[in-house]
Formats: sequence, C-alpha cells, structure tokens
Amino acid sequence: MAWFYLALAAVFEVIFAMSMKYADGFTNLRASIVTVVAVIAGIGFLTMALRDLPVSVAYPIWTAVGTLGTVALGCAFLGEALTPLKVISALAIVAGVAGLKISAG
Repeated sequence: MAWFYLALAAVFEVIFAMSMKYADGFTNLRASIVTVVAVIAGIGFLTMALRDLPVSVAYPIWTAVGTLGTVALGCAFLGEALTPLKVISALAIVAGVAGLKISAG
C-alpha cells in the first residue's frame, strides 16, 4: 500500500506544480485552491508512504516523479522547450533515483 500512497503523492506533486503556474501568484482563485489542496494531499500521501518506505528512497522518488511529470506537462501544455539538455538532465534524475532504490534493497 505504501507504493500506492507514494504514487498518489507524486501525482499530487505534479498537480501542485502545474496549478501554481495557473494560480498566477495566487491571483486566480480556482487555481490557487487546486494548488493548496494538491500540496496538502501530496504531502499527506507522502507521509502515509513513509510509514513503510525509507525516506532515503521515497522522498527522492516523490520529487523525481514530480519533476519529470512537471517537465513533461510543461512541454505538452505550456509550450516549454524540450531541449537535449533537459532530456539528459531528466535521464540523470531517473538514474539517480534508480541508484537510490537499488542501494536500499
């Protein structure tokens, strides 16, 4: 169940990051509400996942999935460029998180 909670936490992390853009400095009420709810849900589910997962694995996975999801959605919906350096950097994040998971057993 911990991995399910971690997956939900990561989804809410991406929602949080994307909705911040649309909140426009908390001037857009609907997007601001989504931002606040998503950050609370993301941290809540992460906290539940941490009951059974080591923090040295769960937290990096949460942030990595949030980062990768935000990069992908930023490119898909906000017209942000997907440069070769962004792709290489994203692969480095995946490699780093995989290394942490492998080292934890």
